[in-house]
Amino acid sequence: MSLNQLSEVKVSGGHLLRVEHLSAACQGSMTFAIFLPPQAQQGTQLSKVPALYWLSGLTCNDENFSQKAGAFALAAELGMAIIMPDTSPRGAGIEGEDDAYDLGTGAGFYVDATQAPWSKAYNMYSYVTEELPNIIQSNYAVNDQAAISGHSMGGHGALICALKNPGKYASVSAFAPITSPSQCPWGQKGLTAYLGSDEATWAPWDTNQLVQKNHTAGITPQALLIDQGTSDPFYVDQLMPKLFNETCERLQYPIDYREREGYDHSYYYISSFIEEHLLYHAAYLGLTA
Repeated sequence: MSLNQLSEVKVSGGHLLRVEHLSAACQGSMTFAIFLPPQAQQGTQLSKVPALYWLSGLTCNDENFSQKAGAFALAAELGMAIIMPDTSPRGAGIEGEDDAYDLGTGAGFYVDATQAPWSKAYNMYSYVTEELPNIIQSNYAVNDQAAISGHSMGGHGALICALKNPGKYASVSAFAPITSPSQCPWGQKGLTAYLGSDEATWAPWDTNQLVQKNHTAGITPQALLIDQGTSDPFYVDQLMPKLFNETCERLQYPIDYREREGYDHSYYYISSFIEEHLLYHAAYLGLTA
């Protein structure tokens, strides 16, 4: 597959690349960013390193995390690559894709759309879980050990990717995730457009329902780290952490829920605690600072 490197910059001893390519899953051009720590410098004989996949939220692209999170210094010390895909296809030519911030461009919700016209290109789940890892492992000094994390809509994406694929990710965490999209306005709008009005089709893309399904199926639960600010303006109506925590408590599902007093939904909040998350994933990936 042909990759078009858009830029490269040295940071924290490693290199941050932005790359464009044609995506089979999304039927068009996609962009991702990748941070390669010093241990994975291109052109060397050093060992391949594990990776953290970071999924961003509504209205974001591949650059929000790289420019605002402040994660690269510790990732470089740990020897951890960080992969940052875009949040949706762009310029897919779908009518209405640029009409609203919470549907279409910048709002792929990490599902595989089944409804026309979205099913033509909006297959972010397959892109993130299958196509992109294959590209990364085939072209960079990155091995198949992976962790996954994300913010808001991307937190939802990280959780469902892990819950739908037991054993695929060494660890999973989320900042202010949409935990029950079937019951919040953002999720209901997106899932209706992408999957149709039959709410039964939404269940495989809903974290709150997935933990219950996995529990019933007897699947060994994977621990979840969830970070949430108490001053997040979307706390009650969109993110619904109380509902999800009650579900986990009822099922005795392992969750490390860290509520941060006074923090909001922004990258100021993410940058304040990203190092805790990197160290959490490093432990599962066998990395030490």
